[in-house]
Amino acid sequence: MSEEQSIDPQLVEQTKQQIRSLVAEVAQLSKSDVSPEQFYSEFLPRVVSALAAAGGAVWTLNAESRLTLQFQINIQEARIRDSEASEAQHARLLYQTLAGGQGLLMPPHSGAGQSDGPDQETPAANPTDFLLVLGLLKTDLETVGVVEIFQRPEAGPTAQKGYLRFLSQMCDLAGDFLKSHQLRHFSHRQTLWTQLEDFTRAVHASLDLRETAYTIANEGRRLIECDRLSVALSKGNRCQVEAISGQDMFDKRSNIVRLLDRLTSAVVRSGDPVWYTGDTRDMPPQVEESVQEYVDESHSKTVAVLPLRRPSPAEKEESDKSREPDHPIGALVIEQIEDSRVSGNLVQRAEVVSRHSAAALANAVEHQNLFLMPLWRAIGKSRWVVEARTLPKTLSIGGAVLLVVLLIGVWPAQFTVESKGTLEPAARQDIFAGVDGVVQELDCQHGQMVRKDQVLVKLRNTELAATLADLQGQRMAAGERLLSVQRALVGEKKLSPDQRNQLEGEQAELWQKQQSLNVQWGLYRTKEADLAVRSPLDGVVVTWDLKNRLMYRTVQRGQVLLRVADPNGPWQLELTMPEHRMGHLMLAQQKLYRRLRERFCELVREQTRAKLGDAATDEEVEKAVEAASTDTPDEKLGRRIRELAPDQPCEDRLKVSYILATEPGTPRYGTVEEIHRSAEVRGEDGNTVLIKVAIDKTELPDLRPGATVTAKVDCGRSLFGYVLLHDVLAFIQSRILFRYF
Repeated sequence: MSEEQSIDPQLVEQTKQQIRSLVAEVAQLSKSDVSPEQFYSEFLPRVVSALAAAGGAVWTLNAESRLTLQFQINIQEARIRDSEASEAQHARLLYQTLAGGQGLLMPPHSGAGQSDGPDQETPAANPTDFLLVLGLLKTDLETVGVVEIFQRPEAGPTAQKGYLRFLSQMCDLAGDFLKSHQLRHFSHRQTLWTQLEDFTRAVHASLDLRETAYTIANEGRRLIECDRLSVALSKGNRCQVEAISGQDMFDKRSNIVRLLDRLTSAVVRSGDPVWYTGDTRDMPPQVEESVQEYVDESHSKTVAVLPLRRPSPAEKEESDKSREPDHPIGALVIEQIEDSRVSGNLVQRAEVVSRHSAAALANAVEHQNLFLMPLWRAIGKSRWVVEARTLPKTLSIGGAVLLVVLLIGVWPAQFTVESKGTLEPAARQDIFAGVDGVVQELDCQHGQMVRKDQVLVKLRNTELAATLADLQGQRMAAGERLLSVQRALVGEKKLSPDQRNQLEGEQAELWQKQQSLNVQWGLYRTKEADLAVRSPLDGVVVTWDLKNRLMYRTVQRGQVLLRVADPNGPWQLELTMPEHRMGHLMLAQQKLYRRLRERFCELVREQTRAKLGDAATDEEVEKAVEAASTDTPDEKLGRRIRELAPDQPCEDRLKVSYILATEPGTPRYGTVEEIHRSAEVRGEDGNTVLIKVAIDKTELPDLRPGATVTAKVDCGRSLFGYVLLHDVLAFIQSRILFRYF
């Protein structure tokens, strides 16, 4: 029987059908969108199965143009790596196949002869017991790898050529996959470069720090393809979150933002980037604690904190590699909410975004820290003011501004300090309760004229009345007993010495008790007299609604019941000057006293020279002036000047102008009579100093005690700008300059 007759046609057909199916699967696989690694793991088993081979391997060129093993089947049976010589021969064979540009059949243990010396190159050879069928993986641009099949060597030449032809066809299908994958890779890279270009242009478009941070957060999140990206900026030894992707505004006092501030501060202080995917064992303790607290609050599965450092010029990096690194200017915080896997693309894109963000933020920080940058920015935006059309207006406005500045800084003006106050009679007195009691009678009312010592209020004190009654009873009992003892001493003749001594002692005791009760009686009677409250002066009752305020009310000793004022006497203003304005007033008063003393000394000199005549020496005159000046305090200078020169006017008091609340359009004038020595808290005005101002009551149309007045105390002349802004300057000096300097 012939060999053809011994082969089962049905088996042959099944084998062909299996090969066609495997080829179809490879063709379908070449059109799929999978990674090269996954493709090789699916491609090689099908080729080996179709060729009924013992195994195979896929070798590809890496970035350094060196062949690396991508996938293999039973490569250990080929025993390629049993020795270095075999491995070198096999590698030389693969590189020679790549250089040849076409597939190759290599019989077992075939190749060029061995090299004669150690310096000779290793020859290309097949050191295995298998027939090596080598096919090339090609794209339109280059050869990227070799497919190697370990085939049994028993087949004839025709079958071996069929193996090579079949492998070449499979490599063509693999090349189609690689070309499609390369196109997709180029398309993806082009998209990435476009995104990177847009991101770079956006982050470097502005030098505003806040705007740059928000651009990095929003555009960087799209480029990195993460769930959330935050930007934190360094402020001293800590970091503060400046921008969060997808949020135009956020609460910096919220718990999650404060924890993020703490995390970025800890990472920036450590100086190393942190990638958290669930494990914190390799982190520093302070960073680990901050990461755990933030993750517990935010529930993020992946958190990466990348410090941003100011980029340095390349020449500085090469010339001074030992210098300390710059302190980070901030940090990027990358978060994945649901996915804890960190892909290579994520890391690479994060590094790119980090580099560009560091440069953009460094430029923004440097620009913001320039001296007087807000002023230069405003000037830069206002260049139109010097254009030809607007130049006349600019000059006019500039001249007006210069004139106002000169007016404020050079022109003197009258300087006054303002205060609120009331109009009051100079002679007035509050009437107090002398003892505790209940108001029983009220013999006056508001506006009533009263006389001195007139009874105005009568009080009732039940306890005082009971005490007086008790004292009266004790006095009467003591008097009767004393009288009885005295009668016994006089009338009884037969008293023994002891009895007489006893009665005389009792008599002395009763007499002493009677004297004490009489003294107490007098004191309580005086106290009883205080139940009648009397007016201390002639005047008018100025307290309003006395009946409702006092009648049948319980009052205590020292409580103010009412006020009586003498409207016929002099009137005065009582001003409550705020304490922070007293410095101006005291300085003006010192200047006034200085002028008065100079005038007083001149008058003393004149009178001394007139008194001593031509014999007076300068030394004698100055001694007389010094003695008179020493004996005269500041408060008496005006009176002494008027005594020395009665025909000359003497203004020894600060002038005051005031208006009544009822007549705001009519100014009136007075002089400062007295300034209280201490400051007190009076109502809502805070610490104030009481000032009494003498006025002419005949100028007032209506004398109403307690009428509101607004007064201005004349403090001399000062610069117009200081007159306008003295309160603002005082606030700056006390609240700002004093605090920081």
